[in-house]
Order: sequence, then C-alpha cells, then structure tokens
Amino acid sequence: MADLARLSVKLDRFAYPDGTLALADIRLTVAAGDFLALLGANGSGKTTLLKLLDGLIRDYRGSVLLDGQDILKLHPKEIYRKMGLVFQNPDDQLFAHTVAEDVAFGPRNMGFDDSEVNRRVAAALTQVEMDGSGHRNIHHLSYGQKKRVCIAGLLAMGHGILLLDEPTAGLDPVGEQRMLQLLANLNREHGVTIIMATHAVDLVPLFVQRLAILDKGRLTAVGTPAELLADPAAMAEVRLRLPQVAELFWQLRHEDGFPPGPLPLGIAEARQEIVALHRHKEKK
Repeated sequence: MADLARLSVKLDRFAYPDGTLALADIRLTVAAGDFLALLGANGSGKTTLLKLLDGLIRDYRGSVLLDGQDILKLHPKEIYRKMGLVFQNPDDQLFAHTVAEDVAFGPRNMGFDDSEVNRRVAAALTQVEMDGSGHRNIHHLSYGQKKRVCIAGLLAMGHGILLLDEPTAGLDPVGEQRMLQLLANLNREHGVTIIMATHAVDLVPLFVQRLAILDKGRLTAVGTPAELLADPAAMAEVRLRLPQVAELFWQLRHEDGFPPGPLPLGIAEARQEIVALHRHKEKK
C-alpha cells in the first residue's frame, strides 16, 4: 500500500435538517490502494458518511480532503474524475437501454472521442468480468450483474477511488462471495482504492484489509479484522456480532478448554487450527 493519503477526514459534526445528529467526531485517513470496510449496524451512519465523502453532502463542520484538496472547494467534475459512489440499489443508478450505453455515459460526458470511449467501456467491462455484454439490455440483467455495470461505469471514467454502499445487499450467498472477490481483484490487481459500507461480518474479514466501525454516527475503532473482530462483548456494544467462525472458536476457548490464541476469522484458518490440534493430540 502506498503512503499517499487519497482521503483525509476530520469531521466534527453533521446534522440532518431537523437537528438530528448524524455524524460526529470522525477522524479517518484512507491511503492509496486501501481496501476499507465501514462496518456498522443499520442506522450507524455508513451511507451518510459515503455521501459526505463523495461531495453529495456539503453542509457539515470539518474537512474532507481528496488528494490534499478540500472537496468543498472542488467542482463536482473534479471529484467525479477521481472518485464515485455505487448506490446500494443499482436500479437507482442505471438509466440507459444497453450495458455499453450506460457505461459509456460518463467518459462521453468527460469529452473523450468515440474511440477512447469504446476503449474505456471494453476495459471496464473486462475488469468487472462482463466482457462481451455491452449489447445486453439493462433490464435483462440479474441484480448482481447490474451492480457490476454500475462499478464499470465508474471505472470507465478513470476513477481510482470507489465508494460502495452495501455492495452485497440483495445478492445470494454465491453472489456475495463473487462480488467481494471482484472488489478484492480490483484493489489488488488494478490498484483501485475501495471504501465499502457493509454489515456483512462473515465475509468482510476474508477480503478486507482494514475496518472502521461506526456506531450511532461515531467512529469507535479502526484496525485490522483480526484486531477488531476478537471480542463478542465489544461487538455487541456496537450492535454487531463476531463472524460465526470466530464466535465458535471464542466459545471453544472460553468454555471448552481449547488452547488460547487469535480467533480464526474464516473456515480455512479454523480448519488449519483444528487439524494442527488433532495431530498434536495424536502424537501424545
């Protein structure tokens, strides 16, 4: 991960028009090449924070810097050349008749000629594993495919930062896994900086490098999944739970005499520990 801070947030306060406090006291830095999950229960402020980062919300106290520049002083086009938000419901974002038309809308409005637009569309569809789908009718796509087209539309504009609101919402278990694998590939292979709002605690630690936990509009902790997903009581305080595998091993360690150690966060880690423990007992 590079040292350059793409986003630097020093948010003192944002309240809704009726005076309800939505976000407060948030200090967060996102480096180039980061893959960060904003983890929180419903109503914790995740979507609001994403909208604020994208410049859609502007009446707040504090600062959000994009590559060192205050986004409140940037023209929306300057923001959208670098960063874009993928809504939770793709039908709120897609409007063209075909996949290619929708993905081409951004780069065409940025002033690129037809040759460059076509190149960007093809490259973006390849990145989201939908090459050859440009001719397809948007309304004939699955929900997961629509989400991929939304991502492709931002990639075609050259965005180096993707903000995603609950990208696995509405997908079946296989679709959830494929979506997070796609995002991980964009991050690792193409250097895309990703900030993802989610409450999918079982899948997040398998793909994400860092977590930022939000509760009632406040940032309660930032760290690695291993650091933050280790205590069921702490997670319950922010209306979340441990990943199921971690919860199982927490109970085995604290109630059934399993040896102490870091909690496995996925099946592969859990399997390794169980096999090692079994072999150790066989040698006795």
